[in-house]
Amino acid sequence: MLMYRYIGNKAKLTPYILDKVQQMIGDTGTVADIMAGTGTVSLELRKKGYKVVASDVMTYSYHHLNVNLCMKKPPEFLGLKDIITDDSQCMYESVLKYLNCIEPKKSFFYREFSPEGTPRNGTPSRKYFTSENAMRIDAIREKINEWIDDKLINKSEESLLKHTLIMAVNEVANISGTYGYFLSSFKKNSLERLELKPVDFYDDNNEGHVIKLGFAENLAATIKADLCYIDPPYMKRQYAANYHILETIARGDFPDAVGKSGLRDWWDQHSKLCTKTKGLQSFEKIISDMQCSKFLISYSEDGLFTLEQLQECFSKFGNVLVQEIDYNRFRSNDSKLPQKLKEYLISVER
Repeated sequence: MLMYRYIGNKAKLTPYILDKVQQMIGDTGTVADIMAGTGTVSLELRKKGYKVVASDVMTYSYHHLNVNLCMKKPPEFLGLKDIITDDSQCMYESVLKYLNCIEPKKSFFYREFSPEGTPRNGTPSRKYFTSENAMRIDAIREKINEWIDDKLINKSEESLLKHTLIMAVNEVANISGTYGYFLSSFKKNSLERLELKPVDFYDDNNEGHVIKLGFAENLAATIKADLCYIDPPYMKRQYAANYHILETIARGDFPDAVGKSGLRDWWDQHSKLCTKTKGLQSFEKIISDMQCSKFLISYSEDGLFTLEQLQECFSKFGNVLVQEIDYNRFRSNDSKLPQKLKEYLISVER
């Protein structure tokens, strides 16, 4: 399943992670993926036959995980059969065709995130999307909201539609890598027409997985697993700020767009792991509280904490081993940072 560019995305490291999981617990068992992001690792764990307990504090992650872990085919959208009549054998595809054809609407995204909009806070217009695409996003997400309010779609169908919309939005967003700010001129892909496209499904091992929404520190005590994989944020940059637009799509709300970049209020999703003062305490709470004896942590050499600090922290709980992997860093298009760095896979066994 194709995912978008995402800070810390583990697509290229996944083979190393899966090998380490297999070494630590064998070919079966329950793995907790407690900062699951786009769900890349969770999906690969599912494919390998593991049961997964996946969580994240971001709402868009919750929708990605619902699709990646719990679906082997699209739901039936029975509540929309009287509204959408189409010859397609797949109702999901019919729903996307319907949404792709609805009348664009000048609403929140048009006002706050397009060049023709007039942001409510009085700042100059923003260029996250062309005006046409912003209007299409408005129309689609408000139609989804309408179907939710009218109880015409269930939770799984909501997750699939929002997952699909987020994937389409990422194809046409006028950004360099994250949504922290927009580009001054529209790049080629952002001029394309936004179009919802059917996503792929994996047709095996979709039962028994658990998805949770919240901070890992708060959820740890509710999770029992054979191994816990932790992929924390490495830097001070907060995911809630960098992906604020995706969070707004996932929540379906209309927040105040603050400052020149139009950020939503994201303090309720502020991660302590992005701070030097509380990050190590968060690691300790997770490991202490979870009903799990084996932990696998991925971290970067340019993260907030040195390898020595992490080893000292984790050694309080048991034996610590470190595997170093040469890796290409995530970079926005205009980044001056070096391309190469080391990624650490740190295993802890109590």
